Amino acid sequence: MGTLRDLQFALQLKIEELRQRDTLIDELELELDTKDELIRRLQEELDRYRTTVSLSGPSASAAPSAQIEGMEGAKKHTVISEPFIPDPVTLARISHKSCDKSQQSRSLIQAALLKNDLLKNLDEGEMRAVTSCLYRFSINQSCSVIQEGSAGEQAFILEEGRLTVTKDGCTLLTAEPGEMIGELALLYNYISPFSVSAQSDSKLWVIDRKSFQTALMHCSLSRLSHSAELLGSLPLLQSLPEDVIMKISELVKETNYADGEYIIHQGAVEDNLYVISKGQVTLTEMKAGHEEHTVLSELSEEPWFGENAVWREDTWTVSAMAVGAVTCLVIDRETFKDITDGLLTDCHQEVQRSSEYKVETNEDPALLTSSTLSDFQIIRTLGVGEFGHLDLVQLKSNIKLNFAMRVLKRKLILNGGQREHFVRESRILMEAQCPFIVRVYKIFRDPEQLYILTEACLGGNLSSLVKEKGCLDDCTARFYTACVVEALIFLHHQGVVYRDIKPEHVVLDEHGYAKLSGSRCLKRLDGGKKTWTFCGTLGYMAPEIILSKGHGIRSDLWSLGVFVFELLSGRLPFDDPDQIKIITATVEGIDHVEFPKTICQDASDLIKKLCRSNPSERLGSQRNGVKDVQQHKWFEEFGWDGLCSRTLKPPVIPEVLYSCESITCALYNTDSVELCTNWEDF
Repeated sequence: MGTLRDLQFALQLKIEELRQRDTLIDELELELDTKDELIRRLQEELDRYRTTVSLSGPSASAAPSAQIEGMEGAKKHTVISEPFIPDPVTLARISHKSCDKSQQSRSLIQAALLKNDLLKNLDEGEMRAVTSCLYRFSINQSCSVIQEGSAGEQAFILEEGRLTVTKDGCTLLTAEPGEMIGELALLYNYISPFSVSAQSDSKLWVIDRKSFQTALMHCSLSRLSHSAELLGSLPLLQSLPEDVIMKISELVKETNYADGEYIIHQGAVEDNLYVISKGQVTLTEMKAGHEEHTVLSELSEEPWFGENAVWREDTWTVSAMAVGAVTCLVIDRETFKDITDGLLTDCHQEVQRSSEYKVETNEDPALLTSSTLSDFQIIRTLGVGEFGHLDLVQLKSNIKLNFAMRVLKRKLILNGGQREHFVRESRILMEAQCPFIVRVYKIFRDPEQLYILTEACLGGNLSSLVKEKGCLDDCTARFYTACVVEALIFLHHQGVVYRDIKPEHVVLDEHGYAKLSGSRCLKRLDGGKKTWTFCGTLGYMAPEIILSKGHGIRSDLWSLGVFVFELLSGRLPFDDPDQIKIITATVEGIDHVEFPKTICQDASDLIKKLCRSNPSERLGSQRNGVKDVQQHKWFEEFGWDGLCSRTLKPPVIPEVLYSCESITCALYNTDSVELCTNWEDF
């Protein structure tokens, strides 16, 4: 007869198993709905294809398009976790848990974190915060910890006992005390490829995703707030608005010094301003004819030194030495010059060209404005994705005007928790009139589906081109990268982060020009604020997204570097069949990657400058933003003006055949369809 504790645990375990089964059933139902939709659309496509063959022959075909998300292979699947919104209850719970661990348990937890390839990259403060989140859990022999195929949100550190890891009934390994399992569940809805069960009665330390993300976000915001407070106390910065001070806090470099270490040496070039974040600094001077330094002062009331360095280049007349462990915020002259020249307050003139694009189209604006869903006829289906399908359509009144129609199931969007992401994407793309971004014209809806009318780009995507050629030459890769750079200049000026740059999301129009297609990862960040949602594609994702440090538009610079690497080599710099190895390689950084000979020295330099682990050090992170990328040597003599005026000849002109005059086209069922104008009812 078990004890009351055992019975309570058994009941809790059964409840958890039922919850996981319910979740699995929901996922299978979603998958079934998607497959039903695929079968239906393929049947319709087959019927239309038969009609096309009998009437027009093969010339009526259209080139495949990549405008619908989810058509890429599993390895390059976009990962979007649920929107992360911390709450006071979670913070209070974390604070409460921090007091319930012995020193021995803390040591075991921190040793396990340091052994973990992903979490060992957390800093000291983040380690303490994550340690505080864990709570103890006991489990009996043979009980399940993780079930194969389930989507978990917890990671486990074994304190006592043994755990068996199996896949398809075969034992893979045995986990011993001090080992961690399931860390990917802390990042996103990771589907476990293995099962874990207790080989003996065991004690575990458990952490859930929300607590993990809340702890790291709290660390990041506290550090940022502390830095902003220190910077705001400097007389030379006190006249700046609070939001500018916060943004400067993101640009400074945090540097640590050991006891007795010299921060600056007398006689060295004076080009940095130092603000003491932690510890104490002594200023000394070596006078002529003396062999020892004379102590001038110990900085405490005014925790900064080197303010003259931001105004002019000079040499230090004193030395500065750390007393105990010291942390300084370092502002270099160039960063300060950007601030005083108006950085982050008004860069309108710097990006005026990108914000005043004249989008040349063949569409009749008046005709589109007055159109309804019944005015369009379906030529053929271009593809099927996770939430619906993509049709090539034309106006019945003008069959020379072709468009793409994304037909998405509202049930799949809502059940998948993706409503907010689709709303953001549609809002942004409806307003984005840029020749390097696929346009969204209008949205219709009925009780079951959304119909999103977009520009038709029928030249295929860059992923197909790279696979066909193996890799692209410098001239070709430079052209397509330039198109993406122009798109990013436009988006970043609007305060929008893309977060999912990859060849699958870059499509070609009939003239061979490249455009960024829509993505659920699009998000507008007001005032340059950060966001914490785990979002993007593994292998392209910036380290700050993976490590939950908060990210902004600089994360796109990292992805741009990966994008260039892939175009020139045909492979990713961070790639492996094992997802955790992709993630750990990304966090280790680009300096550990071997570059193939197909990447020239200038391109290699560009990639390495874009893929710096510190976001503030990336090329394009300073005053001019992505426009600084245009000045890199790899783009020397590239015709940027010709690109924007579309007079530059593309390296590839796609063969797009969609002559449809003689095709019998299908129509949408327009019962209960209305124009979607209210985003709350999206």
